[in-house]
Amino acid sequence: MISYKRILLKLSGEALMGDRQFGIDPVVLKTFAAEIAEVYNLGVQIGIVIGGGNIFRGVQAAAHGIHKVSGDQMGMLATVINSIAFQNALEENGVQTRLQTAIKMEQIAEPLIRRRAIRHLEKNRIVLFGAGTGNPYFTTDTAAVLRAIEIEAQVIIKATRVDGVYDCDPEKHENAVMFDEITYRQVIEKDLKVMDQTAITLCAENHLPISVININTKGNLKRLINGEQIGTIVRD
Repeated sequence: MISYKRILLKLSGEALMGDRQFGIDPVVLKTFAAEIAEVYNLGVQIGIVIGGGNIFRGVQAAAHGIHKVSGDQMGMLATVINSIAFQNALEENGVQTRLQTAIKMEQIAEPLIRRRAIRHLEKNRIVLFGAGTGNPYFTTDTAAVLRAIEIEAQVIIKATRVDGVYDCDPEKHENAVMFDEITYRQVIEKDLKVMDQTAITLCAENHLPISVININTKGNLKRLINGEQIGTIVRD
């Protein structure tokens, strides 16, 4: 018995780099796609939002003289590049997919239409959402939460490179303590870097739980869907 029928998976662009300094590692791409295909084959309806930090990050661009709006727009295009790559990797695993973008680019993807996205999910197609919210000053975390709410996902799964949510950075502090469960309010009060505050607030207002798992641990996603306690759950 699966725990969730419809999910939104948020994957960082940096996760696609593997050990590289930038870009996409084909081995990592294939590994992630195979993991998601396993969950897809369980009958789970899946939406996916991928960041663009492996290609371009607006904040970094602003520091180098590019206007923040232009930098964010470049970042949105980077998410589309990642989505196209991931779409191809998923289809190599026999998965039906559709790519929708918040910025119109008809030769590459469908325009973002909520009802059409839901229909694709009902027809067992994975829907990738590219170009963030289509607006500057919003992160892909916020875009992921927004898409999750729009498609009425039961949970947003944030796939990271650590095992869950900790009281401090586990990559810098050996004594960091992981939470099995935590509330939205505690995340904000403790300033924990789960997602940005806009995304957390949106989740809280819409009672959308956030599951934080380590995507690099093989089988984690499938175990979570099958009801095992994996990572950290953020909810009311």
